[in-house]
Amino acid sequence: MSGATAPYPSAVPVGVDPTRASIARVYDAALNGKDNYEIDRQVLAQVRTVAPQVNDLAWANRDFLIRSCRFLAMQARIDQFLDLGSGLPTAENTHQVVQRVNPEAKVLYVDNDPVVLAHGRALLEENENTHFVAADIFQPEQIIEHPEIRDFLDFERPIALLHVGTWHHYLGDDGGEKMATYIDALASGSYVSIAHFYNPGTPEHAELAVKMEEKFIHSPMGSGRFRSREEIQALFPGLEMVEPGLVLCDDWWPDGPRLQPLNLVRQCIAGGVGRKP
Repeated sequence: MSGATAPYPSAVPVGVDPTRASIARVYDAALNGKDNYEIDRQVLAQVRTVAPQVNDLAWANRDFLIRSCRFLAMQARIDQFLDLGSGLPTAENTHQVVQRVNPEAKVLYVDNDPVVLAHGRALLEENENTHFVAADIFQPEQIIEHPEIRDFLDFERPIALLHVGTWHHYLGDDGGEKMATYIDALASGSYVSIAHFYNPGTPEHAELAVKMEEKFIHSPMGSGRFRSREEIQALFPGLEMVEPGLVLCDDWWPDGPRLQPLNLVRQCIAGGVGRKP
C-alpha cells in the first residue's frame, strides 16, 4: 500500500472487543503474556504457517528496546523518555530499565488502546516519574502539542523518542516526513530509537519477509510491513547514527558473544539509534 492517507489499523482503538485483534495484545501474546484473546493468538498462528519462529520478532524487538534504553540512560545521560506505542506492560518496560539507572528519569508512554492505558495507569499510579497519555502516535503534531505531554516533558532539553516496533504498523509511505516533524520539535542532543520489520532483499530473506508481511496484513490485525534498509533509514532524517548504525536488532550492542546463529526470522527486524546534532 502507498500514499500518505493509508490507514493505520489502530487509529480507531480496538479496546476490549474480543472479535478484533489488537496490535498491543498480539505483541503481548508473542511475548507469552496473559493479556490477549484467541483472535490475537490467531494472528501469530497465521504467520506461523510461513514462519514458525515468528515470536522471535517480538523478542528481538523487546531486547533491542531494553539495550537501547539502557544506553540512552547510562551513556547518553538522557533523563526524559517519550515511548510511542508502548503496548501492554511486560517485564522490563522502558521506565524499569531507565529508572534503574536514574530513579529521577521521566518516562511518558503514549498509546491509544484503552486496555493498554488501563493496565499502564494501574501499574504506574504510584510512580510520579512515569505517565500515560492516550493519543495516535502517527499524528506527530497531536503528540508534540499535547498539553499533558508538554507539562510532563521539557522540550527545551534533550529527550529520547522511542518508536520501537511501531512504524511497521503504519502502511503509508510518508513515515520519514512524520519523523521529521517529531525530530524538528526535539532539542539538540536528543535521541531517536527505532526498530522495524525488515526485508534484507536477499532471495532467502525476501521470500520470508514477503510471506510474513502478507500474513500479517491479511490477518485480523491488518498491519505489518517489512521495509527495506533504505526505507527504514529514512525514518532517521537529519540524525547522526550511533554506531553501529542501522543493523539487525540482535546486532545492536548485544549483551555478550553469540553462541547460536540467528534464525531467518531474527534477520528480518532491524533497529538503530540516532542523535540530533
